[in-house]
Amino acid sequence: MYTVKEVAGIAGVSVRTLHYYDEIGLLRPTTVGGNQYRYYDDQALLRLQQVLLYRDMGLNLGQIRRVLDEPGFDMITALREHRKRLEQRIHELGTLVQTVDETIQHMEKGRRMAAKELFTGFTPEKQEQYEREARLEYGPEVVNESIQRWKAYTPAEKETIMHEGQAIYAGLVEAIRQGLRPDDAHVQELMGRWHQHMRYFYEPPLEVLRGLGELYTTHPDFAANFAALHPQLAAFMQQAITHYVDALETQELERMLEADAAARRLQG
Repeated sequence: MYTVKEVAGIAGVSVRTLHYYDEIGLLRPTTVGGNQYRYYDDQALLRLQQVLLYRDMGLNLGQIRRVLDEPGFDMITALREHRKRLEQRIHELGTLVQTVDETIQHMEKGRRMAAKELFTGFTPEKQEQYEREARLEYGPEVVNESIQRWKAYTPAEKETIMHEGQAIYAGLVEAIRQGLRPDDAHVQELMGRWHQHMRYFYEPPLEVLRGLGELYTTHPDFAANFAALHPQLAAFMQQAITHYVDALETQELERMLEADAAARRLQG
């Protein structure tokens, strides 16, 4: 058996996240001791692995719970599907790495490079995949809302929104240069501004915010865009977002627990 702290260390997630997974029925502890400590067995760790693999795949927490709780769910079959998907990603990333290397030679050494070569690995099918991934992760309502909101802005409003976003990222780059930590109060204030900035496009649930942090480091397009601003920005953003969302989730859990306690007091 593993304590919640041990599981958090093994899996690289926060204790707060495991508490949240328990609250929403995604990952229940195997047993709860008399001291109210949560304990997890090997089967629970395998389920947590599936949760993290499916999150990497783009599913939200509600979708993951439905998949894992399906009566016919088979873990071996699921793992084989994960492996096939990861092999495909390795192949795609290899193609993009080659494209980046050739572009570096083109810019530094004067190697001639056809315009089409600059976009090797970025196919129409890949663009359709990005849209499917977005709809799977955020739901069609969120994606459609984002498109509609953006189209509704005037050119001047769009320019203002873009400048605001650039100022936030510039502030984060400066924080990195100053040696600030992702959990520093100033960085977290920037995260609050970033969160508010996202609302120009849609109202992002907490799992979407956390997913964006992961996407910034794992998706080659996002990673490349952030690397152009600062080599450490994507990883720094992920850590800062994780801390920001953890704090919001803790506040939400405390609010829910207080509401439950108040309801029990009224019933008593």
